[in-house]
Amino acid sequence: MSSTGECCRQLDVSARFSSVRQRTLALCAPLTPEDMMVQSCPEASPAKWHLAHTAWFFESFILREFLPGYRLFNQDFPWLFNSYYQSFAAFPEKRLRSSFSRPSLDEVLAYRAHVDRGIEDLLDHLHSAPPDHEALLRIELGANHEEQHQELLLTDILHALYTNPLRPAYLPLADEANAAGPSSAAAEVPRETALRYDTYPGGLIEAGYSGPGFCFDNERTRHRVWLEPCQLATRLVTCAEFAAFIADGGYRRPELWLSAGWDAVQTLKWRAPLYWDQAEGGDGRIFTLRGDLSLAQLHDAPVSQVSYFEADAYARWAGHRLPTEFEWEAAAASRPVQGNFLDSGELRPTPATGPDQNENSAKHHYGDCWQWTASAYLAYPGFQPLGGALGEYNGKFMSGQMVLRGGSCLTPAAHIRATYRNFFAPETRWQFSGIRLAL
Repeated sequence: MSSTGECCRQLDVSARFSSVRQRTLALCAPLTPEDMMVQSCPEASPAKWHLAHTAWFFESFILREFLPGYRLFNQDFPWLFNSYYQSFAAFPEKRLRSSFSRPSLDEVLAYRAHVDRGIEDLLDHLHSAPPDHEALLRIELGANHEEQHQELLLTDILHALYTNPLRPAYLPLADEANAAGPSSAAAEVPRETALRYDTYPGGLIEAGYSGPGFCFDNERTRHRVWLEPCQLATRLVTCAEFAAFIADGGYRRPELWLSAGWDAVQTLKWRAPLYWDQAEGGDGRIFTLRGDLSLAQLHDAPVSQVSYFEADAYARWAGHRLPTEFEWEAAAASRPVQGNFLDSGELRPTPATGPDQNENSAKHHYGDCWQWTASAYLAYPGFQPLGGALGEYNGKFMSGQMVLRGGSCLTPAAHIRATYRNFFAPETRWQFSGIRLAL
């Protein structure tokens, strides 16, 4: 590549790094220091920890290896803010993160500034490096890693505020102009019509990422998959439709549930999706990042915060099924990546719009909610994890997890693509996860 091309690559990486780092701080702006200490469930982490860990990633995997003379901000931070990289350093138990009253928030912010200066110095140092230099590739990986934590930070804060008896809103509707982007929450939206389906012919398709540009290691390698003809719903299942499942005794009927799912219903006493304050249909309220909203307000919005078990039980109740991840990808491959992402500023799932869902289905394939698929999270043929400790990023979780696709209302738009594979344990409910039906 010419020196001009190398310079453009440097500018792209630098701009992406700067934009991502600024957005993380902006997402924390509505929070108090006390908010940022809360860890309300085992899956979650305090916001202050997210701020520190994302800086830790750049320091640990980039600055320490590639910036000559780099000095650690604090000798204890390499192990204190390690998440799960066993081959890098020991780390505290995840459930203890809420006890990290020290370092202070001010010190964590100073740590982030120290790391930012280091990355800027490194980019200057690499001004003549080729675009495929390992340090540049890792900075891009770090930016994508931080975008994942932006979504996690907000889902964790939603759970933390929900457990507060005062039920404070992260960003009340009256303040939506100050959100991550423009909002259309006040716009009149036409009511949904009956659920419709797009037909796909099946056959031998290619799945997985190929070509230039960033992807995670679990998206490779591109390979062939045989699909039978199928149909996928043009939109996600709505709150009103899921309320009908509840009213029909969906949580009391073991025949609708996988065995492990029914065990979860009984043990955890599920009666509705997470954040719903009613259990048997009818009037109720749903807690959101915008505060408590009525079920009537969210009537046509996609249902969210459901587990794989709930999604599967609903599909069985409706006489349908969940799509496989390859059916979902085949349907998404020709569609533009557009939808209700973090950039919209909505911070909650919104109804599909337009008088004709078939005309609008391309706009509702991505965003709003991560969509559970019927596929277990497994390696693709030829999968190769990253080298060293970074090999623990995705590969070691390929057991006991289910794949989700499509992104959510908290996913940065630049972060998602048709081949992106998210994954969670089937009982997970605190994420913005929803349901698309298949036939």
